[in-house]
Amino acid sequence: MIENLLVVEFASVLAGPAVGMFFAELGARVIKVENRGTGGDVTRSWVSREESPVGATAYFSAVNWGKESICLDLHSREDHAVAMQLVERADIALVSFKPGDVEKLGLDYPALKARNPRLIYARVSGYGTDDPRTAYDAILQGACGFSHMNGEADRPPQKMPVALIDLLAAHQLKEGILLALLKRTATGNGCQVHTSLLKSGIASLANQATNYLVAGKIPGRMGSAHPNIAPYGTAFRTGDGLEVVLGVGNDAQFRRLCAILDLNDLAEHPHFATNAARVGNRQTLEEKIARQIANWNGDKLLKTLAEQKIPAGPILNMEQVFAQKGARELLIRSAPDGTEGLIGLRTVAFELDGQTPRQLSPPPALDEHGEQIRRWLSGREKG
Repeated sequence: MIENLLVVEFASVLAGPAVGMFFAELGARVIKVENRGTGGDVTRSWVSREESPVGATAYFSAVNWGKESICLDLHSREDHAVAMQLVERADIALVSFKPGDVEKLGLDYPALKARNPRLIYARVSGYGTDDPRTAYDAILQGACGFSHMNGEADRPPQKMPVALIDLLAAHQLKEGILLALLKRTATGNGCQVHTSLLKSGIASLANQATNYLVAGKIPGRMGSAHPNIAPYGTAFRTGDGLEVVLGVGNDAQFRRLCAILDLNDLAEHPHFATNAARVGNRQTLEEKIARQIANWNGDKLLKTLAEQKIPAGPILNMEQVFAQKGARELLIRSAPDGTEGLIGLRTVAFELDGQTPRQLSPPPALDEHGEQIRRWLSGREKG
């Protein structure tokens, strides 16, 4: 749908590049401008213990499929001129430099708007455009309140195992860019779109925020239990070792659960008959449920719960996750026939009539397309 759009990505790590890959998946041409002096996107060096250091790292590969790479030293007059040529042709510029640095490099919005009034300038910062602090996801999980709430009640705070704040910011920026594209269609003019990791994280606190804003209660750590619903989120272990999660959202579901687990005395008990009562007596309730679930075979329990329309499911490891049909449909393979090559994960999970998943090129090597892009800018090669 957007195959005629050119996106120039002056961004690294996760939030900005995730936006770039989103547009690449939808058909746009995405040119990733990498820092010659630092060896490109820092995630090219983030290698896990299990990885071979040869080729693109798993982290870099997560959000860099379908892009072209050009290495530039933006402090160099010649390379800066190349960057400005890209800006003049671009529809969208993705920028994630720290406040202050972006002005020093001449990549601030006023400077780029002067060269391309139709440009949509999409910027992500850590704490805002006037706060120069370096922002990493683990730090922002703490600043947004997630770490304080995450973990067991008697254990230290925990960050989540995915850089969630970066991804939330990426979604905010995508939404802003799409609105800016609509606005440009109507007016012919580009505009600036900005979000911060801080605001994106805080805007996603949902009921945990309103638990505080409405009731004045500071949410604390409570494992995987839900502050407003019970039993919901807590993992229980079956007799054969399967870990399952219940999502009982109303009293009718709870009564059916009690019948299955031979806990009918709880269904009408004043301590458990209503959700509010169950939340207040969560620990006792979960102990009783745990004892009964321990007597079940996992597959049989899940089948029985499904038959009675009680929300429940197993806790899966990554191998089991990708055995699911829905997960397999999100895989990208560098070899279209799936026989060999690199495997990645699409970031676009919605389906749109008339839109089929695009075959994406693998994450680019550093400066892989540099010469080709320069020839295109000079008119010696078609884009």
